Amino acid sequence: MDFVRDFWRDTAGFLIQPLFNIGKTDISLLRLAGLVLIGFTLWYFAGLVRRAIMRLSHHRNDPGVYLLSRISSYIFWILGALIGLNYLGFELSSLAFMGGAVGLGLGFGLQNVLNNFVSGIIILCERTLKVGDIVELQSGLMGKVTEINLRYTRITTNDLMDILVPNSEFISTRVANWTYGEPVRRLHVPFGVAYGTDKERVREAGLAAALSVEGTINVGDRKPDVWLVNMGDSALEFELIVWVGMDSLSHPVATRNQYMWALETELVKHGIEIPFPQRDLHIRNPNFHVTVAR
Repeated sequence: MDFVRDFWRDTAGFLIQPLFNIGKTDISLLRLAGLVLIGFTLWYFAGLVRRAIMRLSHHRNDPGVYLLSRISSYIFWILGALIGLNYLGFELSSLAFMGGAVGLGLGFGLQNVLNNFVSGIIILCERTLKVGDIVELQSGLMGKVTEINLRYTRITTNDLMDILVPNSEFISTRVANWTYGEPVRRLHVPFGVAYGTDKERVREAGLAAALSVEGTINVGDRKPDVWLVNMGDSALEFELIVWVGMDSLSHPVATRNQYMWALETELVKHGIEIPFPQRDLHIRNPNFHVTVAR
């Protein structure tokens, strides 16, 4: 019994032996273990609360539920940071320390981090961007929003590549949200035919191509159409106008390619020529005159 008592006394003495000091607080292994326990407990309860909030709604893409779940997680982490700092002996009542820390951080280049943080709060509160939206950024990046954090937003492309975009880019640049508001969108698919082609045959081929693609809307005033938009250098330029729903919008590039494929098939079936670029070259001199068409 004496051996066991001496062992526990020595172990306890080792655990409470100060390693270093923070202010008036002695930091020991036991205190560090308590700090880890505080962090783990708050992390566990933050995840528990977030999952409970998500279960309150059957619509997991509801922006209000998503916003509440994200904010609750951040509140738990901020609370954990405050408890941990207080546990280590920091005087949280002193705003001079926090102001100095923020000023020092900004001086070392945290302006972008703060900008992205504030932009993330704006995105979550305005609800103009939500998980599941199909977006196209001014930089040309296009994909589905799969996660919104306070510092970045994760965009998953059609190639299943995850791109982490700083939130400030959604605030300071133009963003096209393909799935915001109305659940349908109109696509313009350009194509050209040779001069002299009957326009009614072109319309017939275009409508047949549109209706052959699954997902084309053909109801009321949202029906496919064919427009003559320009008389180009070597072709009559048309656009196939189609309305598509959310399923097609989730893969806009693949959807456009399906219409192009169907267009080529129908144009060939109707005997309509797709022209090559043409140029007329005129050669003149006093002895002869030759015209070469290309």
